[in-house]
Amino acid sequence: MEIETRPSPGAVALVTGAGGGIGARVAARIAEIGCRVICAGRRVERVEAVAASLDGRGLGLYLDVTDQNSVASLGSRLPADWRQVEILVNNAGHDSGGRRPFHEGTAEQWADIIDTNVVGLVRVTRALIGGMRDRNRGHIVNIGSIAGTRPYATGTLYSASKHAVHGFTEALRLDYVDTGIRVTEIMPGMVKTDFAFNRSGDAAQAAQFYSDFGTSLDPDDVARSVVFALQQPAHVVISALTVVPISQR
Repeated sequence: MEIETRPSPGAVALVTGAGGGIGARVAARIAEIGCRVICAGRRVERVEAVAASLDGRGLGLYLDVTDQNSVASLGSRLPADWRQVEILVNNAGHDSGGRRPFHEGTAEQWADIIDTNVVGLVRVTRALIGGMRDRNRGHIVNIGSIAGTRPYATGTLYSASKHAVHGFTEALRLDYVDTGIRVTEIMPGMVKTDFAFNRSGDAAQAAQFYSDFGTSLDPDDVARSVVFALQQPAHVVISALTVVPISQR
């Protein structure tokens, strides 16, 4: 029996939060396997730079996952030949104001984490899943975290958001279990990116955070894990994949 391979040549992928870190490396790795990649994010100059680096396979797009109008207009803002998105990688997320006890943050800060990491992911998924259902083909990859199964002190809202992503991803997979739509969650451990800097805005503190932790993953480690899931035969689903540095317990 001939095994169908995925993704199809020239398939369109959309990666949120593609302006740097994990998102930029995911976009690059997906382009390397022959896909066209919509690099989406709020920092237009950065997503356009990432798209320009993909040897003609990239398209930069402004997208704010916390803005319903931005997400709702996604399809209409794409060129016609980029609208059939076969792969969605929900990567956008943050922990701004995190790594401190719950009472030290404001309700608005904590709510913003949920709005980006959970509600934004839901918005984008809902915007694209209709087309996947019509074509009976698609792959949704949600970038979760080991924090979604292993909560930690000073991570109340980030951990809560990733627990929500974990539950949503598994239930979404079950919703489409008898279709051509695959759903995967990648759950990394510590990854060294600009994530810690974006959380505090303090470069020295961010550098010390990663130094104190020790061995971390590189964004490309996560990107290769995404591609591994995408390239499985059509009858195989990597439902969840946990990726941690060798020294992380």
